[in-house]
Amino acid sequence: MAMRVMGFAGSLRQGSYNRAALRAATELLPGGVEMESFDLAPIPIYNDDVRARGFPESVVEFRNGIARADALLIVTPEYNYSTSGVLKNAIDWASRPPEQPFKGKPIAIMGASPGALGSARAQYHLRQMFIFLNAHVLNQPEVMIAQSHQKFDEQGNLKDADTRERIRALLQALLEWTTKLRGSASVT
Repeated sequence: MAMRVMGFAGSLRQGSYNRAALRAATELLPGGVEMESFDLAPIPIYNDDVRARGFPESVVEFRNGIARADALLIVTPEYNYSTSGVLKNAIDWASRPPEQPFKGKPIAIMGASPGALGSARAQYHLRQMFIFLNAHVLNQPEVMIAQSHQKFDEQGNLKDADTRERIRALLQALLEWTTKLRGSASVT
């Protein structure tokens, strides 16, 4: 049975380099891995009054997708030295009780930015969030796509061979990490 990865990008913009990086990852999956992409656009701004009446359907779909997946691939932009509000909002919704689905989940993080650090600070903030949520974030390899405007063509295709290889290595490491965690019964 194939390992199921759910991938999502923390940007809503159709021409986003992070959405393009997620598409590239889908093309670079190792054998035995399938990717389901989730669009965060339908998820409303978090409001606990709304949650108290019941999760919105888009949030139910997001939470169920996370729960079904064997592992997650999160692709984050960097806004103001951190992750996007869109991504933080989706994580906030998904992490609310009952049965928050991030617990024990293997997660790989990558990101793209036109800047020199390629989303490094945003990725470190995500790692902090997932410590609290008791997820298993893959430490290495790190994929920080700096100068992203030079790595993708006008159609959003990843044209940089080195970046393709780093994404391929991340996905292979995620497969191995998830398999290892499954073997130790840590994956829920």
